[in-house]
This record gives sequence, structure tokens and C-alpha cells, in this order.
Amino acid sequence: MSPQPIDGAQLLNEVESFHRRFNAFPSEGAYVAVALWDAHAHLLDAFDSTPRLAFLSPEPGSGKSRALEIVETLVPHPMVAVNASAAALFRAVSGTDGRPTILFDEIDTVFGPKAGENEELRGFLNAGHRRSGVTYRCVGDGSAQSVVAFPSYCAVAMAGLGSLPDTILTRSVIIRMRRRAPNERVEPYRQRIHEKQGHALRDQLARWAESVRKQVEGVWPDMPDGVTDRPADVWEPLLAVADAAGGDWPKRARTACLELVAAAKEDDKASLGIRLLTDLRDQVFQGADRMPTAVILDILNKMEDAPWGDIGGKPLTSRALSRMLGEYVTAANRPIKPRGIRTASGTPRGYYADDLADAWTRYCPPLPEAATSATSATPQVSGGADVADTPPVADASRNDTSGSTPLPLPA
Repeated sequence: MSPQPIDGAQLLNEVESFHRRFNAFPSEGAYVAVALWDAHAHLLDAFDSTPRLAFLSPEPGSGKSRALEIVETLVPHPMVAVNASAAALFRAVSGTDGRPTILFDEIDTVFGPKAGENEELRGFLNAGHRRSGVTYRCVGDGSAQSVVAFPSYCAVAMAGLGSLPDTILTRSVIIRMRRRAPNERVEPYRQRIHEKQGHALRDQLARWAESVRKQVEGVWPDMPDGVTDRPADVWEPLLAVADAAGGDWPKRARTACLELVAAAKEDDKASLGIRLLTDLRDQVFQGADRMPTAVILDILNKMEDAPWGDIGGKPLTSRALSRMLGEYVTAANRPIKPRGIRTASGTPRGYYADDLADAWTRYCPPLPEAATSATSATPQVSGGADVADTPPVADASRNDTSGSTPLPLPA
């Protein structure tokens, strides 16, 4: 008699409940994402890519290693790697004993500020994100060496302090762990007892995965509005698993996707330039068509809860501002650079809204509708460099950006 079909939604509920017994994750979306990641590890060949799962925290004692322990009981062929070399990992992945799921604890010892360079391992983790990923190595001795492509595609979960290289973070579902609050309770994990329970769920996940493999192969699940490009690559396998499971998992998965993608953008150190562009638009220019550099720096460096007053231990300088903005381009595809601004007292250098407008459109979050209306109704023009403490003066009549008309200075 054939075995009873497995209810995918109920199985994922049980996997989630198993995590909840031992892990205090920071949000509902985190439980959903991790349960879906556990399941997707059993279906790797059905997808074009696999997201990395990253448990990160600023301090020890936040439950990262315990999270990996529970994942270990639920995924196929777990391989716990601490300070493993890239050579050992790609040989394990390309071996004949079944593709491992790599669980990399203390990943900060590999990529942290005191770890030095680990380009080989970084390359392995990047290449293994896609099913077509391979790592090339020379095999043989002396003149008999030949270049061999080793498959790198495998599921990887990591835990560590701090952050990770941007090339890995952008390929990851990021769970920002934190120490448990006094009112948060979890069961103590006892490997001899609880590992068997996890393995029972793992075996059910493997059976269910085989039953839905054809259902998820080559599908392109509907993404939530606004989730595109790399975040979509990360979440497509997880949403495909949720859709195959049914029940309330498709809805919960998309809610979790929006939550964690938004959180990743807010925490992404690579978005410092986007923060600068957004602050320039919303806090500095506020509808003005041009602004002297001195005024820009004064406003930025006085902003509370902003990084500009302490960039490497110093306030943001005109040189640093120019360097950061120079990474972005105008609508004419030229780097954004400071230009002369005519005022009644001279021609200080500064920036024009027209030069920044294309970058604002491409990189910054949309303005709230009310703010957009207010800005369009009351355009502002800045004063000169010697009035940094004076707010911009509304003057809708002065929209010339050629520099031919001097700007009046506020009294």
C-alpha cells in the first residue's frame, strides 16, 4: 500500500513549531523564512538558485548557534563547517556522497575585521548561489596539471557576529538575532532527545519534496510588489515552496518576504550612498534647485540619528561628499560633481537638484504623497555659503540653474 500523502502546509507548521520550541527569532517573518529555507534545501535541483541563510547579531549569546543546531536536524546531509577551507568545501560539494547542506558557524572568524582576506571562500559562497556555479582548480602535478571545474551549488546557512561581505549579504535571507528578553522562553535543546524529533521532520520533508518536485521545477512564483532583482532571486525558491505547500503559507511567505527585504535594505551598509541621496532630497534641498556645499555639510552634520557627523571619527567633509556623490551619475550619465553657484556675495561651489534628480528617482524611496505635494507647491532656493545656519528661503521665481542670475542672500 502506498504511503499516505503528506499535507505540505501542516508539515511546514510542524517545522515552524519545532523551531519555536528552541529558537527565539526576532519576528514572525523570521520563523516563516527559516521553515521555508529548511524545506527548500530538499529541493535544490528544482531551482536556479539557493539563498544563503544568515543568522547575525551584534553580540554573543543571541541564539545564532542554537538556530544552526535546529536547522542541522532538518536539512539533508548537514555538514558543520567551522574555519573550513574553500578546498575542503568544494571537494565535499562535488563528492559522490550526496550534496551537503553547509552550516557555517562563527562565520565572523572568516570575514570579520580581524580575519584577513578569504577571497577563495568568498568566491565559493558566491559561485554556489546559482545552480550553474562552479569553482575552477588546477589538478595534478607539474606539467600534468589540468583545470577542473568543481560544482559549487549547495545550500549554506551561516551564523556569526557583525555583518558579512556585501556580495554574500545580498544573496542571503538575513535573520538579525538578539538576546532573549526576560519574558521570552524557549526549551533547552537536548541533542539525544530532540535530534530524533528533528530527523523525523527531516525525513517527512524529504518525502514531501519528492512529491512536489515536478510542481516547483521551473516555476516563477508571483513576487510581492516592489521585490525585484537580487531580492527576487533570493526569495523565489522560498515562495515556490510556500505555493506548493498551500494553506496560509503563500500569504505568510509573501508577508515575510516584504518584511525581511525591507529590513535588509535598512541594515545594508552598502546603502550609505542611498541614505545620503535621500537625506539630501528630504532634509537638505527640500525643493530648492541648488545648494552650496557648506550649507549641505552644515545641515547633514547636525542631523540627529544620522551617520554624517561621525564618518570614521570625523564629520562629513566636502571631499568625502564629492567622492560619495561621484559614484552616481546625472541624467546625462556623467558623475555628479560640485559646480559654481552664483550668489550676491560670490560663487561658492555646490550641487544642483537637476544633477541629483536622476539618482533620486532611481535609488531613493518614493516621497510620501503629502510631502510630494508640499514640495512641489513651495520650491525653495538656498542662501550662500556664509549663511549656513539660515534655513533656505522660499523663492519660486528663481528656477534658473545656469548660474547666470545671482541668488540673494537672506539678511
